[in-house]
Amino acid sequence: MFESLKFCSKNKGLSVLGYVIMLNHIHLLTWNSPETSLSDIMRDFKRHTSKRIAELLEQDNEKLFLYVFKRAGEWRSKKVKYKIWQDEFHPLAIYSEKWFQEKLIYIHNNPVKKGFVTKSEDWKYSSARNWICGDDSVMKLDLDVLFDSGECPD
Repeated sequence: MFESLKFCSKNKGLSVLGYVIMLNHIHLLTWNSPETSLSDIMRDFKRHTSKRIAELLEQDNEKLFLYVFKRAGEWRSKKVKYKIWQDEFHPLAIYSEKWFQEKLIYIHNNPVKKGFVTKSEDWKYSSARNWICGDDSVMKLDLDVLFDSGECPD
């Protein structure tokens, strides 16, 4: 998942400002330049990660997951071997610094609300580690756009 996000960041104009990867969903706070389409980026991200997740499940012989994803793929009008992601995604425009902070806190608190950790920065797959601890060992955030783009809201 992180390799795909890094690829999108490097090659597709996506800047990752915050994230949390949960067991059954992800949240991303991103910025993309006007020349790039977030829908296209997400389509490519889902396509690549779906293939990679299916490969890993096949390697580990995870029959239950493979069965569920296979059945989901069969129910679509456009048949696919495995259906990992929902077709849609739900982008929200961030229009102020306050709104950005609220969304960042919301996504970082997901693992705490689920009872997986007591502090958001303890969840390995969360940018709370970056923001609170300065730890970018899992994934480096593209925070330059917050300060350099001139397009980030006041």
